[in-house]
Amino acid sequence: MSSRQDTVDFLLECLAQVDEVRAKRMFGEFGLYVGDRFVAVVCDDVLFMKPTEAGRRFFPEFTERPPFPGAKPWLVVPGDRWDGSQWLRELFLLTAREVEPVPARKRSQRIRPGRD
Repeated sequence: MSSRQDTVDFLLECLAQVDEVRAKRMFGEFGLYVGDRFVAVVCDDVLFMKPTEAGRRFFPEFTERPPFPGAKPWLVVPGDRWDGSQWLRELFLLTAREVEPVPARKRSQRIRPGRD
């Protein structure tokens, strides 16, 4: 099953006050970024945050489970914490501070026939 675009649109609306928040479609699901930092995924319309020490301290009653088969456990953010929530914005910012930036993708060079 995959996530619905309206779920992600709703989350982005809730996070509108977070600078540089964006979503990227990934294999039928969505990755959420703050700037160049990959902080969350939406899988099957459930929000999963990258597990960080700051996130665990901020949200001590968290539960963890893998967002998809074969993945490591991530923090599950219940839907009742999404809407109009300063709490959710703070969780995103705390998480973004602790995760490494995603390295810029290098373009692969194509081999062009007939050129040396």
